[in-house]
Formats: sequence, structure tokens, C-alpha cells
Amino acid sequence: MMEFRDMKMPKALIRALDDMELKQPSPIQEQVFSMVKAGRNVNGIAQTGTGKTLAYLLPILSLHQFSNVRNPSVMILVPTRELVRQVEEEIVRLTPYMTVRVFGIFGGVNTKPQAEKIMEGLDIIVGTPGRVADFVNTGVLALKNIKRLVIDEFDEMLNQGFRAQLKMILDKMPERRQNLLFSATINPEVEEMMEEYFEMMDQVEVAPAGKPLETIHQVKYEVPNFYSKVNLLEIILKAPEITRALVFVGNKKRAELLYDTLIESGIDNLSYMHANKNQNRRFETLDDFELGNSRIMIATDLLARGLDIKDVSHVINFDLPEIEESYIHRIGRTGRFGKKGVAISFVSENDGEMMNNLEELMGLRVPSSELPDSYKVSETLLSEEIPSIYMPDYLGNHNQKLVGTAFHEKAEHNQKTNVRFDYEAAMKKKYKKQYRPKNAR
Repeated sequence: MMEFRDMKMPKALIRALDDMELKQPSPIQEQVFSMVKAGRNVNGIAQTGTGKTLAYLLPILSLHQFSNVRNPSVMILVPTRELVRQVEEEIVRLTPYMTVRVFGIFGGVNTKPQAEKIMEGLDIIVGTPGRVADFVNTGVLALKNIKRLVIDEFDEMLNQGFRAQLKMILDKMPERRQNLLFSATINPEVEEMMEEYFEMMDQVEVAPAGKPLETIHQVKYEVPNFYSKVNLLEIILKAPEITRALVFVGNKKRAELLYDTLIESGIDNLSYMHANKNQNRRFETLDDFELGNSRIMIATDLLARGLDIKDVSHVINFDLPEIEESYIHRIGRTGRFGKKGVAISFVSENDGEMMNNLEELMGLRVPSSELPDSYKVSETLLSEEIPSIYMPDYLGNHNQKLVGTAFHEKAEHNQKTNVRFDYEAAMKKKYKKQYRPKNAR
């Protein structure tokens, strides 16, 4: 089996890989390396957990030459702030014995320190499309020296609405450059932009979307509602084999509610993360989770794409995602680089169609597991879980929506008798004189 030492890399890069205890390349790393070194454009279709970040960083750093030029020669575009930081940190880890100026830029923070860093001079810039576009428009960042462009999570970038920013950035770049694109899927939007801006792409496909990694054991539980899910989750999280777990929920409101509920139940080493947290808090939360200060992290799909969180033993889908592909990205947080992982999904009655679609996409059936003896179904329902009951109105139309199932007689003091309202008498009383209607003759 090939090792990194067998690949044509600078000794400084091999030394850094040894320090990181990385010996053997993954399939996509091995394939992409020679193609990039040969100057070819690459379209990599790669699932989360296949090692695609190193796949493009290793050949780029192998080709790196020292320069005093202020403007960067390499641009790496990623869809989220967390990914910016992750890629920047990975470059720093790979280059302790090399001179490489790298910096990451993203929105949500003051632009002045970022602008000052760019003006000092860079070799590699990592950024989100929005912040890169801002600095290009204001003249802070010049793209005239870009020799290599990486767009990571291309499909997700377009899903997040960055199409206009991407087109502006691409229009400002030199036409003669090497393009490296990485996506989990090739959807029509990706195809359209590839036809418009990228030519002569060599495709590399590793673990295509829809095919779960073989190192992940999947299982599902049938659970009816939120608090029943909580009851089951509390039991599961007590298992000693769960050393680091990601719990995915549908939205930030449910993330906060689940966090508060588990804290009240005595579950510790717990954190949560969603898009509305400020940037510093998000970074702190991620760091605590990676360092082991929190054992369980509740998250929305913000974390499902691209982030390399090491040694996640379990992924728990407290809520199933709205998009099938998101499930693949979620469970791809575990079972990485040959390690075993477990993905557990809670499935309610309303999730039947989604589960069928997921199984069809993956080409397999997720086995159902028996509920623990200590598990109890909760009768407490969230407002959105209370069934709606439609009652006929006085015209006989079945369009009157009543929420809930409890109906009772009004208290005596709340009971009312319909009385005819005499408008003319009321006006006479108000104005203390004879009231004459306007239409009176």
C-alpha cells in the first residue's frame, strides 16, 4: 500500500505529516495528488469523511514556491466560517517547516483586522464567497495573481445562495488558472456553472453521495414525539461506548429546548450549536467539543457539511433532515478514516416517507431496533404536535380549525346571552338629544 513517503512531496511536508501521524493517503488523496501536480483541472465528487481537504492541500503545498508578492496565488472558497477556520488550521499544521502565508476571511466579524492582514501579503487565502466578494469589490483583495482556485463544497455553496458572489469572483480572476472543484453531488445548478466557467475537468469520484460509508452501523427507533425522543435519548447517552456524540435536530428552537431539557434531567458534558450563535461562541463550542470538554453536542445542519470533527463515536438524528442528502452528510461525521461509527435515527409516524426515500437513496434498509425496557412514551406534546380537529361551522362547512382535544362547558361567569343591539337608542343616549339617522327623510 502506498504511503505519503512514496509520493513526490517536499521533505518539509513529509515531516509535518509524520508529526501528525499520517502515513497512508486515502483513495481520493492518492488520485487527486498526481492529477493536480500534472496541472490538470479536477472535479472531485467526494463524500464527507473521504479526506478531500488533504486531497487538494497536499499537491498545492507541494507546488508552493516562496514569494514576496503581496497578492495571493491560491484561493480556497468554502461555504461556512467554521470551514474557513478548519482549512486555515490544517494548512498551518502542514507547514511548520515551510514558509507559507495563509489567512482565513469570513463574515460576521470586523472587516478592518482582516483587511490589514490581506494588505500585509498572502500566499493562500481561504474565505467564504460573501466576504471574499466584499473585499474584491472594495479593492482590498486583488485576484490577478491567482494560479489555483479551490471551491470546496461547491453544491452546498450554491444551496446557500452564493451563486452571484461566485460569479463575480470568477469574472475577476485570470482565465489561465488551475481549477479544483469538490462536491458531494452534481446537481443541475452545479452543472450549469461548470459549463459556463470551467472547461476540461477530469472527474474523480470516491464514495458517491447516497452510498454510506461501510464503517458506519445504522439503526433506527420508532418514537412518537419530542419528549418520548428525549426519554430515549437520555437512556442512550448513558451508554459507556458513547464517547463523543453529535445530536442533530431540525432547527435552533428545538436545539435550545433539547439542551435545556437534558440539562434539567442531569445530563452533563453537553453543548449546543446553531447559526444564530455569534461567531466567537460557535468557535468556543466547537473547540470544547473537539478537546473533549463536552461529550455531547446538539446541532442543526450547520455542522453536517465539511467539518472534520475527530473521533465522533455516534451520530444521533433526533430529527430526520428535510433533504435526503443531508442525512448522508450528518452520519458522515462518524466512521471516518477507517474507524467504526454508529448512526442512530429517531423516526416518528410523520417520517415514514422520508425514511423510505433515504433507504432508496442508500440502496439499503436501516434495521429497526427494539426500544429499551426502561423507555417510556411521553404524553406531553409540543404545540406543533397537538393534532388539529376540524369542526363544522354554522353553515355546515368543515373549515373551522380547533387545536387540541379537550372541550368543556364554559364557566358560569363566562357564559353570555345574545342580546339585540339597538344602535339608534345608543346614539340618543350618547348625544343627549334626539338622534336623526342620515337616511331619514
